Amino acid sequence: MAAAKTMKDLQKEVDTYISQFKEGYFSPLAMLARLTEELGELAREVNHYYGEKPKKSSETEKAMEEELGDLLFVLICFANSLHIDLETAHDYVMNKFNTRDKNRWTRIEQE
Repeated sequence: MAAAKTMKDLQKEVDTYISQFKEGYFSPLAMLARLTEELGELAREVNHYYGEKPKKSSETEKAMEEELGDLLFVLICFANSLHIDLETAHDYVMNKFNTRDKNRWTRIEQE
């Protein structure tokens, strides 16, 4: 079984892939458009699986995992293009949720 990848590993792997092309990363605005496009594709799949809109017989089946992977790839590209360490960003957000929002939701009672 392969060792789990860290977010730093993922960011480096994506950067190595993108760095082999002259075009490099897209501009932040283009990256945001790509992120929005991928989110729309994920939303479509969620709607097919859990919503009231079944797939047409002519539509191909796409796995939720694939759509989430596409979204993650573009998000990592976006972060890399702006030199943002996603582990640091995650730590910042978790601190915010664990302090500011610590009493916002009803906790499961521990026995």
